[in-house]
Amino acid sequence: MRGRNVLLGMAAGFSAGYLAARAYEAWCDLRGPAPAHGDGGAAAYGRLRRALEVAGTVQGMCGAVALAYGGAGERFDRATLRAPEWLRPALFVVPLSLLSALLELPACYVADHALERRYRLTDQRPQAWLSDYVKGSFISTAMTTIGALLLGTAIRRAPRTWPLYATLGALPLFIAGNLVVPLYVLPLFNTFAPLDGPLEQRLRLLAARFGVGDADILTMDMSRQTRKANAFVVGVAHTHRIVLGDTLVGTFPDEEIEFVVAHELGHYVARDVWRLTLLGDAIAGALFFLANALAGPRSGMRDRPIVLARLYVVMLVATQFLRPLLFAFTRSREEAADRFAAEATRAPAAGAAAFRRLRDQNLAEEEVPRWYELFFSSHPSLRSRIERLEAIQQGPSSA
Repeated sequence: MRGRNVLLGMAAGFSAGYLAARAYEAWCDLRGPAPAHGDGGAAAYGRLRRALEVAGTVQGMCGAVALAYGGAGERFDRATLRAPEWLRPALFVVPLSLLSALLELPACYVADHALERRYRLTDQRPQAWLSDYVKGSFISTAMTTIGALLLGTAIRRAPRTWPLYATLGALPLFIAGNLVVPLYVLPLFNTFAPLDGPLEQRLRLLAARFGVGDADILTMDMSRQTRKANAFVVGVAHTHRIVLGDTLVGTFPDEEIEFVVAHELGHYVARDVWRLTLLGDAIAGALFFLANALAGPRSGMRDRPIVLARLYVVMLVATQFLRPLLFAFTRSREEAADRFAAEATRAPAAGAAAFRRLRDQNLAEEEVPRWYELFFSSHPSLRSRIERLEAIQQGPSSA
């Protein structure tokens, strides 16, 4: 018991200390923002981002452990006991989720706004960033609450077989999320509009060659949040959209934009959103069964929301070990989309040029440490992508 308390104290101490340090840094930045400088370029920016990402991940795990097994979690749990059983998960999750968002606000401000401004990667004002953060926090709380209510019901009604029902139920939830996000969530943060003009016609002809001429090709005012250029595929079925940031459309030549859109078409044609949805459900299922085996509800505890927090801790820690598998899959899909784009446009040189421009505009490193790529990188390194496209351009004789 003493060793357990020591470990809980260490976890709580690290989490509180990290958040306090970031709160002080955020307070200093708000009182007198550091001047934008970009000293050290992509290498310095990349090191800082990695340090914040890794430290934030560790803090999140430590905070979750301290809550699930410490006194604070027990008190929140006991406070719900007078409510109906079905409502207890919501009464447990909502205040904790909102409190977590409040405590993590300074750390997110430092990582997602102050650092970006320091390296001239955003013009967004702190008030606008805070507005987006608040909206995102409420949306996250709502989604977490729905999941907790459904999972709590499954555990109460099927304490032995709930992982099976949770796995089966997660798939339609993932699909529903892919339908709801493009139509109702993303427009809360950005404005979307159909791409028009000669560029739209050029891209529409490209899409038509692969039977997806009716795909929605949209632009979004990404410049509200960042100077970085980006594009992505989102949604399923009739909500499937290819989205280009205005930071991309406004700064890249047409042939490079065509390659980027061809890359996104590669995801669209290969149904990568569906692939990721099915993979996500499979991983969720494995985590449900593992969590039940290690921290499943004991007799008399299945109606206690603290059980959800303890199951979450097991899944959160196990997820860290599954990261290499998930990111290896996403990197393979990015490589496949690059090959598709090179074949579709017959302009791999334009693709290599686009990646160099992305590197410069996004202040991105060409190569990241191997450990970081394994555990955090959803995309292959820029260097490998550029070299692969250059090899395609040179032809078989370059091998």
